[in-house]
Amino acid sequence: MRISFAVIVLCAFLFSCSSNKIPDVSNIKIDLTTERFEKDIFDTTAPNLLSYLKHINTNSPAFIDNYLGKILTVDPAWPADTAAAYVNGFIKAYRPVYDSAEKIFSDFSPYEKEIKRGLQFVKYYFPDYRVPKKVITYIGPADGYGDILAEDALVIGLQHHLGKDNSLYKTTMVQETYPEYISRRFEPGYIALNCIKNIVNDLYPEKESDKPLVNEMVEKGKRLYLLSKLQPETEEYKLMGYTPEQMKDSYAHEAVIWDLFIKNSLLQVTDKNILKNYIDEGPKTQELGEGAPGNIGSFAGWQIVKKYMQKKPAITLQELMTLDSEIIFQEAKYKP
Repeated sequence: MRISFAVIVLCAFLFSCSSNKIPDVSNIKIDLTTERFEKDIFDTTAPNLLSYLKHINTNSPAFIDNYLGKILTVDPAWPADTAAAYVNGFIKAYRPVYDSAEKIFSDFSPYEKEIKRGLQFVKYYFPDYRVPKKVITYIGPADGYGDILAEDALVIGLQHHLGKDNSLYKTTMVQETYPEYISRRFEPGYIALNCIKNIVNDLYPEKESDKPLVNEMVEKGKRLYLLSKLQPETEEYKLMGYTPEQMKDSYAHEAVIWDLFIKNSLLQVTDKNILKNYIDEGPKTQELGEGAPGNIGSFAGWQIVKKYMQKKPAITLQELMTLDSEIIFQEAKYKP
């Protein structure tokens, strides 16, 4: 089954199908400070950056260890002079990246404000969750880690927020790890969203399962529904990782998307190689044509969960997230 996915502009189209009122979280106090770690190492004149790193940021010793060992991949078994040369080499090579980040993030306060806003929604829905009190920004290899939730901080890899058209993201080295359908989200505007995504994963870690595709779709849908509540002012296309046009098109072809799963008897498939074609990120959904985005099963799963929550408005987010996906699917009676 192959159906053309033409881009349709719907002037009256509403991204959000939910009319739920956004709760007032303005009185929820969030203590958050930002530590610009990249400034410490790129602005220093210390001759041996490895030794320097080990003596700075006494408030975040765990991050320095992770920065050296996991982000820069410094091997603890290396001789000190080898490790120092490696770190100094990275700083020299990434000086242009740092300079670009300095221009874009000369004032980080707007992004800290957005993160705080997201954390207020987290505390509103999950009052017992211990939200981080610190943001740490850093510069790391562009083909490595990005935004991370550490034990005590939200860690932001600024090298992944320089703007989708930055030439760094067009290099083969980066494209092999972060192809265009991912790197197009390497924008400053995704910082707060990525932070809250990481908290969703912390609240409800994804688990391996042998459930059929429809159940995995609903599980993905539950996470998207939760994310939409914790980021209620963020456009749906960003939550999905789509472009605005892809999101419009997905809604315009919602019935076609569902037919793909029904007519090809895919809902009860358990083959992981097939599942990943529909619930993992990818450049497209082949069966729906060149214009169809990947991860289309997660989009459908999100709509199923929305339908269920419309019927069961008294269900809390905590109840939803622990509810069996088969129950949600059966009771939603989703049919676009």
